[in-house]
Amino acid sequence: MERPRRVLVTGGAGFVGSHLALTIKRDWADCAVIALDNLHRRGSELALPRLRAGGVSFVHGDVRAVEDLAAVGPVDLLIECSAEPSVHAGYGESPLYLVQTNLVGLVNCLEHLRRTGGDLLFLSTSRVYPIAGLRALPLERRRDRLDLPEGAAGPGWSGEGIAEDFQMQGSRSLYGATKLAGELLIEEYRAMYGLRAVVNRCGVLAGPWQMGKVDQGFIALWVARHRYGGVLAYSGFGGDGHQVRDLLHVDDLASLCQEQVTHFPRHDGGVYNVGGGTDISTSLRELTALCREVTGREIPIASDATTRPADIPYYVSDTRHVRQATGWQPKASVRRIVEDVDRWLVEGRDSLQSILSS
Repeated sequence: MERPRRVLVTGGAGFVGSHLALTIKRDWADCAVIALDNLHRRGSELALPRLRAGGVSFVHGDVRAVEDLAAVGPVDLLIECSAEPSVHAGYGESPLYLVQTNLVGLVNCLEHLRRTGGDLLFLSTSRVYPIAGLRALPLERRRDRLDLPEGAAGPGWSGEGIAEDFQMQGSRSLYGATKLAGELLIEEYRAMYGLRAVVNRCGVLAGPWQMGKVDQGFIALWVARHRYGGVLAYSGFGGDGHQVRDLLHVDDLASLCQEQVTHFPRHDGGVYNVGGGTDISTSLRELTALCREVTGREIPIASDATTRPADIPYYVSDTRHVRQATGWQPKASVRRIVEDVDRWLVEGRDSLQSILSS
């Protein structure tokens, strides 16, 4: 078992980055943890007091700037969480911030590690899988959700969800493309320079401190609208809210990452689908019912049948590969995720309502 002595978390004031930084510092007190973030996303500044209180050093910097990474110096581990995370980014607007952050920023991280040493834990995304292939799944409606037919299976998909060998031909959004290109670059750095790296293709991550939007962090948004008031809409695929995603509590992601880091040689080169799987999944309609139950509030849900170019009707992570490789198992149910987010919204209303209300 090996533990890093100095860790850099890029995107370290973001939802996932701050949680991983604080968890590592809490559990490995003798480890120096640095969170680097450009504070681009509204609400990320709220993480700074938490990082300070948790003993995490904060650096206001940007992965697009080589000098900002150089100023941090050598690290034993770099956890790459910085990203423009919206799958809709670039549609009808310039994609430069997306590409420069997600791809050029990763190249700068890779170069930093090549020059100074250190391992890489890269948070990729389930959106590396092509949109057309996911839309072509033989889905059927069951009560308030879409699902795969019982016993049905095909290349890279089954009742367990979408596996790592799902077909990759086709477009996947610029966001997904930058993440897949990043994975390919990581593999080349492993082959050419001996970089040790692990890639986690994360599905929908959720939990407290996520500044949710329609296109990213929808669980926090859905709960916040119910708690604070506002309007939501079922969008795409007929506008009935039957589309499905699996969820993963950020606590469960943190436990997986710590397992991978402490046994890095075992997982070096691994590419894993990471999510809640079939047992921790929900449709928007099911999520609405749960939010009403947890918050005791009901709000209007509009319907917009228009399907946007990057929308997909179903994604559930087949997590058998990562579970077999690590022994890891997600613990937090959909209900616990919603309850944890709602508790955070109630306790932090004064600072959060202006950000998360409509």
